Amino acid sequence: MSNLHNKRIVLIVSGGIAAYKALELVRRLRDDGAMVRVVMTQAATQFVGELSFQALSGEPVHRDLLDANAEAAMGHIELARWADAVVVAPATADFMARLRYGLADDLATTLCLASAVPLLLAPAMNQQMWQNQATQENASTLAARGILSIGPDSGLQACGEIGPGRMAEPAAITTALSQLFATASMAGRRVMVTAGPTREAIDPVRYLSNRSSGKMGYAIAQAAVEAGAAVTLISGPVALHPPAGVRTTDVESADQMFKAVTSGIDEIDIFIACAAVADYCIEAPSAQKRKKNDESLSLTLTPTRDILRSVTTRPSPPFAVGFAAETENLVLNARAKLEAKSLDMIAANEVGGPGLGFESNENELHVLWNGGEQRLAKAPKDLIARQLISLIAECYRRGHDDIH
Repeated sequence: MSNLHNKRIVLIVSGGIAAYKALELVRRLRDDGAMVRVVMTQAATQFVGELSFQALSGEPVHRDLLDANAEAAMGHIELARWADAVVVAPATADFMARLRYGLADDLATTLCLASAVPLLLAPAMNQQMWQNQATQENASTLAARGILSIGPDSGLQACGEIGPGRMAEPAAITTALSQLFATASMAGRRVMVTAGPTREAIDPVRYLSNRSSGKMGYAIAQAAVEAGAAVTLISGPVALHPPAGVRTTDVESADQMFKAVTSGIDEIDIFIACAAVADYCIEAPSAQKRKKNDESLSLTLTPTRDILRSVTTRPSPPFAVGFAAETENLVLNARAKLEAKSLDMIAANEVGGPGLGFESNENELHVLWNGGEQRLAKAPKDLIARQLISLIAECYRRGHDDIH
C-alpha cells in the first residue's frame, strides 16, 4: 500500500501554463489513496477551470480567503489543520517571491503560513525567470527555511525556449510526496503497539468495556510502519482495518491481551501501550445469559493483570511508552504514572470532553519523558501519531546512544 493511502493533501495551483498538469497530479494522488483538496489562485482559474479539479478530487475547490461559505464550513485555518502535506504545483516565480516574504493576501499564501505540515514546491516558469538572481535567492531562502522543492526540469517550454523551468512530472511529484511519510527513523526496529478497548464478559451476551475506538493506536502502528519499523499490533475489538504491513493479533479480554503481549515482548525494541485495557474484570462470569428481574444485581470485580508493569519489570525491558487518558490533573497524573510504572515516555490526553480522545478523529497529547516534555497540539490522529513516533524515535536513539 502506498505511503499516501488516507493521507490528506492540499494542492495549491498557482497561475502558470503548467496548471493543466496539476489535473494529472490530482488523479495520481487519488489513485494512490490520498484525499485531495485543491486551492486555486485567481490567476490559476484563467488556465484551468475549477470544475475540472472538483471532478477529479471529489471535493469543492477553495479559492477565496474570505469566502463566507468556506469560513463557516471550515475556514483557512481549518484547511491548514486538515492537511498532512501541502504541495504547490505549479509554483510560479511570483508565488515563490510572495512566500519568501511571508505575504498572506490570498488563501494560498495564508494557508502556507498557517500550516505546520511539510510544504513541497514544484517550480514552473520561463527558463530565464528561473535563472534570474532574484528567483534563485528566493528559492535558496525558502530551502533554508525547510521548504522542500522538486524540479524544475529542463526541456522545451510553452514559450518556445529551451532550458530549466518545466514543472516536474506529476509522477515524480507523487513519489516525492510519498517519500515525505517514509522517514526511516525507526528502520530496523521492532515495535509492538496495543490498541482499542478490551471486553470483560459478564455472561455470553453482555460485557464491560469502554469507549476506545482504537483509532489512535492504529494510527501509531501505521506511522511506525512508515518510519521503517517491523510492527506487531495487538488489537482489542474495533471496527477498523489493520494498516498494511502490520502483523495483527486480535484479542478481546484484558487477559488475552496480556498473554499476546508477553508471548512476543522479548523480541521487541519499542513497546507502545495505547490500548484502553480494563482495570477490572468479572470475578465469576455467568455461563448462561442472566435473566432480567426486578431485583438489584451486584457484580464482583477483580483487578486485571497490569500489562505495562509486566513489560517494564522484565530483566531486559524494551523502550516502553504508556498512555494516560485523564479527565483532570492531566500532567500531574501522567507524571505519577510515568514514575510508578518505570516508563520511558508517557502520552497524556484529556478524555470526556467534546471533540478529543475516545471516538474522535482528532487528539492532542502532552508527552512526558525523563528530562523533557512536549505538547502536540490538536490535530487529526494520524498526524499526531507521526509526531509521536518521531519523538519516540528520537528519545529511543538518544537512550541507545547513551548506553553504547
